[in-house]
Amino acid sequence: MSYRLGVDVGGTFTDVLLVDEETGSTWRAKTASTPSDQSVGVLHGIDKVCAEAGIDRSAVAHVLHGTTVATNAILEGKGATVGLVTTQGFRQVLQIARSFVPGGLAGWIIWPKPEPLAALENTVEVPERIGSDGTVIRPLDEDAVRSELRKLRENGVEALAVSLINAFANDAHERRIAEIAAEELPGIEISLSSVVLPEMREYERALTTVANGYVQPQVARYVANLRTKLADEGVPAELSILRSDGGLSSAGAAIAAPVTMLLSGPAGGVTGAVWVAEQSGHTELLTFDMGGTSTDVALVQSAQARIGRETKVGDLTVRASAVDVRTVGAGGGSIAHVPGLTRALRVGPQSAGAEPGPAAYGKGGDAPTVTDANVVLGYLPAALAGGEITLDRAAARAAVQTVADAMGLASVEQAAAGIIDIVNENMLGGLRLVSVQQGFDPRDFALVAFGGAGPLHANALGRLTGAWPVIVPPSPGVLCALGDATTSARDESARTVLRKLGDLSAEELAAVFRDLSESASARLAAQGVAAEKIAYSADVRFVGQGNELPVTFDLDDGPAGLAAKFDAEHERLFSFNLTVDHELVNARATVTGAKPTVTPIHLEKGDGDPASARTGTTPVYVDGGFVDAALYDRLKLRAGDVIPGPAIVTEMDSTTLILPGHAATTDPSGSLLIRPTAEEA
Repeated sequence: MSYRLGVDVGGTFTDVLLVDEETGSTWRAKTASTPSDQSVGVLHGIDKVCAEAGIDRSAVAHVLHGTTVATNAILEGKGATVGLVTTQGFRQVLQIARSFVPGGLAGWIIWPKPEPLAALENTVEVPERIGSDGTVIRPLDEDAVRSELRKLRENGVEALAVSLINAFANDAHERRIAEIAAEELPGIEISLSSVVLPEMREYERALTTVANGYVQPQVARYVANLRTKLADEGVPAELSILRSDGGLSSAGAAIAAPVTMLLSGPAGGVTGAVWVAEQSGHTELLTFDMGGTSTDVALVQSAQARIGRETKVGDLTVRASAVDVRTVGAGGGSIAHVPGLTRALRVGPQSAGAEPGPAAYGKGGDAPTVTDANVVLGYLPAALAGGEITLDRAAARAAVQTVADAMGLASVEQAAAGIIDIVNENMLGGLRLVSVQQGFDPRDFALVAFGGAGPLHANALGRLTGAWPVIVPPSPGVLCALGDATTSARDESARTVLRKLGDLSAEELAAVFRDLSESASARLAAQGVAAEKIAYSADVRFVGQGNELPVTFDLDDGPAGLAAKFDAEHERLFSFNLTVDHELVNARATVTGAKPTVTPIHLEKGDGDPASARTGTTPVYVDGGFVDAALYDRLKLRAGDVIPGPAIVTEMDSTTLILPGHAATTDPSGSLLIRPTAEEA
């Protein structure tokens, strides 16, 4: 009997889910993250869940891991010193960049332009030139290449990125530079733009290639360290890493292309949310993952997460397929503060993290956080994470009292309620980014709330967005780990085409995409995975436009069908279409392996009365005063049980708050479906 294990490392907690590969049975565990060495928390979580399942570590055959190592390297500026090789005349490609300044009309006055990931002194140019059609206009000067690489070696570069003009059309010069670099810079990680992003637009291609090199050494060290520790601790498992687009790649593939895993952590949550929501019959979703440090939100249509062509991490935007997740600096550990000049309450983005954590954790933290506010309002039980963390209510009150004093409020409860209101509004802003700003009405979607803190705020976010029902999955605190364990291996091939759709026959169009799917399938097969599903997408624009839109389609649609789908998307986003021809810019094929078997939960049918799960009452502060809320043990709920608010439902890894005027129905699949009652509606 073998097992697969999903692991998600967050800023505060590490979540682990164990799956029996024969029966699909699952076990869950949650433990504190260890930022100084994430593998320590991972191994602690593995021990905990294996003990829960009564198995030995050696039975774990696959470890499927969502990680923020690459993300943190970007956010903290702790990546490698990267050397960049460009075509002669393009040395300042990263410095020139794009003429985009965030913020309002005066944003250029106050916006500090971020420093390029490859410094100008570590950027060299070599004599060569390839035309946009792939013809060699100027041969590569290999002597000059060696001379420039030696300069980079003297500068102490730790990784090398090679991005030549039009390398997407002909990669011969880049491949030759890589061969020379292996001689001149032995042991250095090398990223080629023709491999990382074989598409047009020299700046985006260079930036993405440099970002790949920037995080590559750190990712390689982390993956190698985790592999070694797993083996040393008796876990002879195959290690796979979650990609930003929600698929899996082997550890070796992740090291080779770490830019594809910048949103590895959030993607697992979206995958898990889709799987759980489908069990209760919902496929149009807004996902809401609130952890200890941040909140990630996404939109799902027809049980398919929206995949974007850009990955954004801090000020960095690279061209890599990723689930369209937006992150808000709002989590259970977000710190509340009152600036002295305005006396206006602010929450986040600073976080207490896992160390020292909120004041209520009793680890030395004294800053008022969202978790402390929830403790003051009576929303949280005495212990979290299955008893691993005992809450210090007095410390929480003392921390939140500093906010009440700074604002001149009469009670600590008023300050706590203000903290919760503001953090809810911050998260509402994130949900509007993936819905209203993209042309979608949130009232047309269900809201799936998970993460350790998500279910506490879910009911309030449903009330703010009008998205019903609010779905709280079983074990919501470890749903990201469920996503890691229930996803499939995936690979992608892309190519710039630049052809008018009117000039392409259906056979020519299909040939382009079949060639790409064969390349991706071959790489997947090299990882020991057979292709089961192939999806096609294209970047299309009207002839003469400067930007394109990604469109998914079937090969049977042909050029006319692809144009029609682009028109529909363009109309939805911009409310108009042009009468000119369409142009196919980039073509992509995504190949996915088989999904693993996981047995859904099937609860015993009840009579609608949750009395057998009721464990008592507790006072909670709601709408300006204290009321008695019923307490329920989630593990004792039956299918069809209806829980009227105010109520609190507790479980090992999370706590769900049901507000007055709302009720939660227990779905047979184990999810809680919260809706307004008739009076509230």
